[in-house]
Parts: sequence; structure tokens; C-alpha cells
Amino acid sequence: MSSTTLERRSFFRSQIGGLPRAFWALWGGTVVNRLGTMVLPFTGVYLTQSRGLSVAAAGLVMGVFGVGSLLSQLVAGVLTDRIGRRATLSGGMLATAATMLALGYSTSLPAVVASMLVLGLVMDIYRPASSALVADLVSPEERPRAYGLLFWGINLGYAVGVTAGGWLAGLGFLWLFWIDALSSVVFAVLVWRAVPETRPAARESAGGFGVVLRDRVMIGFTLVALGNALVYSQTFTMLPVAMTKVVGLSAGEFGVAMALNGILIVIVQPLVSGWLGRRDPARMFALGLAVMALGFAMTAFVETTFGLVVTIVVWTAGEVITAGIPGAIVATLAPAELRGRYSGLFGFSWSLAAVLAPLIGGRLLEIGSQALWFTIGGVGVLSAAGMLLLGPAIRRR
Repeated sequence: MSSTTLERRSFFRSQIGGLPRAFWALWGGTVVNRLGTMVLPFTGVYLTQSRGLSVAAAGLVMGVFGVGSLLSQLVAGVLTDRIGRRATLSGGMLATAATMLALGYSTSLPAVVASMLVLGLVMDIYRPASSALVADLVSPEERPRAYGLLFWGINLGYAVGVTAGGWLAGLGFLWLFWIDALSSVVFAVLVWRAVPETRPAARESAGGFGVVLRDRVMIGFTLVALGNALVYSQTFTMLPVAMTKVVGLSAGEFGVAMALNGILIVIVQPLVSGWLGRRDPARMFALGLAVMALGFAMTAFVETTFGLVVTIVVWTAGEVITAGIPGAIVATLAPAELRGRYSGLFGFSWSLAAVLAPLIGGRLLEIGSQALWFTIGGVGVLSAAGMLLLGPAIRRR
């Protein structure tokens, strides 16, 4: 056997070996679900083209989705710790499937708004449950790799899903809703049958969200995560609208360009994850945020598909740098019996961004592309600076 073959096997084992079977069941369900995640990246296009809403109105409707998601993270955090990780995740996915179909068949504005609100409530319930499951199933030393693999799997599915979604959108948006609903059902069934319940026994002294809110390091990290989420949320809120309505790209062109994000992560992340894992998490996270900020600021100058591709390459490099870091930090900070609530607070930052990103982004885009993308770049730079300031406290933990 050649040394090259041995090296390849050693590299392969170093990336995926040593993780429990239940983790891979969660990973597989996540990939299937992301393969079918076609609605969210094209929500802005769907609302403006299929339902005839203005850019500002579409931003408000997407903000309603964020309101539902905002509430869901706090509720899901409690449910994850009380009724269990598996029940919370599977129940949320089944509810998501039903709501996807309701939104797809909604024709009036009140029905669209109501469906988006409920979708926000149920679609993100899986976040705290999934994060807590990984923390329960995987040892602390392996968590950065496990969260990185989960991130890698998400983008593996996304690379295919967003490309197919752009093509299917040209045939009819209803296809997107049906495929998204089916993938959610598959995820729910797989987790229910193949992932054991890992919730630890509750302790009376464990406390609730008050304990989380008194953790200053966690609060600081959540604020940094909010900045990161505000930047990244533009990829599925105002970026599709800006590229199709302002620049003039078709849904298919945008979908193919966005697929590059997932493809690059799938190819590059396994090659650099080992090196990144040996570096200081706070400094690496700050570096990734800064690179993402640069990529989104460059979007102000995009006029062609190639220009969009260039910016995607830059901010995707930032994503690769940060992959696996947030989940591992949250899992380390949280007591085992409060992992759902800690993960819920972290998810709250992303849900809050889902409310603010389309509202702020829609108004800024009406002013002009430069106003939007320079502002987003500035938010990313401030988040990177905040992470550097928070670094010493995280290292002491």
C-alpha cells in the first residue's frame, strides 16, 4: 500500500473518525434538510415577483418571520431542557413542513404574513435542540470538529439545494415549498428513530434564563454573534433582492452564484480545519468576521454575475475561518442541564438579526446599494473588534 494512500486514509479519519453514531444520524438528517432548504434563500424574490410586493413591503414581511423566530428561540431553549432534545427537534421539523405548504398556497397578504409568522416560530426550533445534542453526544475536545462537520454538512446540502432552487423557481415557486416540507419530515423521522434522548436530569439549583443572563461572557459573545448574524442574514434577505431587482440578475444566475458559497466551504474547510483548530478561537473568529465584512462591503460595486462571484469568494473565506467556533464556545460556557437555554440565547441573536436585517436592509437598499453594503461592512468590523476585546475573558474560561 502506498504512502499516499495511507496519508489519505489518515486525513480522512482525522476529519470524521471518533464521533458517535448518533451524531452522524443528526448530521445526515441535517444534510437532507438542507438539501431541501429552497424557500428561505428565495423568499425575497418570491414575495416581490410571485406575490407582487414592493421591496420595502417584502422586507416587512420577512421581518415578521424574524419576529416568530425571535420568540421561538427562547421557547425552544426551555423545551430542549425540559421535554428533551429529540422531541423538540422532531416536533419543530414536522410543524415546519406543514407551515411551508401553508405559505406556498397563501395568496392574500394577511395569509402570507400569518404563514411567515408561524414559519418563524417553528422553523428555528431545531437550533437549540441540535446544538445541545452535539454538546451532549461529543466530548469537549472533539466539539469544534463536530460543530465544524455539522456546518460543513449544512453547506454541502445548501450548495445543491440553492442551485436546484434557482432552477425550480423558474418552473414555479410551489415546487420549492413541497421539497422543503418533505425534507423537514425526513429530518424529523430520522432524528426520532436514530438519535437517543440525551437530556440530563434537571437539578433544582440549575436555574433558568436568569443564570444565562448573569453570565457576562455569554452576554458579550451573544452581542458579537448578533453583529455576525446581521451581516450574514443579508445573504437571504436583501442580497437576493438587490441582485435581481437592482443589478438585474435572474433567479437562476443568482442561485448558481450563491451555490459557490457552499461548494467552496465543502472543498476548502476540510483542508484548513485542522490548522484553524490549533489557533486561538477568539482571534480566529475576529479574523473571520473582518474578512466577511470586507466581502459584503465589496458588494456595493457588483454589476455582473462575475462581480457577485468575487464577493462571495471573499465572505465565504470568512465563513470558513469561523466554522465550528460559536457552537463550541457556547457548549463550553453552558452547564449541561442549561445547554438548551444557552443555545437558545445564542439562537436569539440570529433571530433578532432576522427581524432587523430585512427592516434595516430594505430601507438602506431604497437609498442605494452603497448605503446598504458599506453599512453592513461596518457592522462586521465592529463585531470583529468586539470579539478581540472579549477574547481574554473567553481564554480565562
